[in-house]
Amino acid sequence: MIGRLTGKLLVKQAPELLVDIQGLGYEVLAPMSTFYQLPAVGEGVMLHTHLVVREDAQLLYGFASTSERELFRALIKVNGVGPKVALAILSGVSADEFVLLVNRGDAAALTRIPGIGKKTAERLLLDMRDRLKEWQTEPVAGDGTAGPASNASGGSSQPDARQLAEEAETALIALGYRPAEATKMIVRVQKDNPGVVRSEELIRLALQRAI
Repeated sequence: MIGRLTGKLLVKQAPELLVDIQGLGYEVLAPMSTFYQLPAVGEGVMLHTHLVVREDAQLLYGFASTSERELFRALIKVNGVGPKVALAILSGVSADEFVLLVNRGDAAALTRIPGIGKKTAERLLLDMRDRLKEWQTEPVAGDGTAGPASNASGGSSQPDARQLAEEAETALIALGYRPAEATKMIVRVQKDNPGVVRSEELIRLALQRAI
């Protein structure tokens, strides 16, 4: 089991990362909650990881904190919630927000996350309520060293609005949103927030509106 990676961040295109460790490039999938804390491309990064082994692939998931990873591990134990849906949950809401949704029994908010229907939302509320009692005793954030958020391109030049939109739409589609839905979400955010110059911020605002 690969539990942690420390190396140089080569690529970040949500939800995918490429981390170089002594010449080996590790492909990592990360939720947007982790993306918001990443350093610039070319800088050092440390991620807490979870390896998922399937018949057709080995997928490595990375998180900014151990608490975030523990919540991911708890989520994938719920029947009907696989790693992709768990990643979408941690991208759509923060760990604290998810705890609040569960405590409130807010199934309606959960169903607005891609891949979660009414039955899955109800199962999440039922299964996670007891598990979160123990999980809440741990720090929710701040124990990871992913680093400060930065320009998605890792360079000094700012991408144009169309490039930002394409990057954000690609990320939303990867998280489970339909292409037309992703486009509509980003168009709305860019219209209301013309000063946004980072794709991570576009995604964050779009996801906030979706939940």
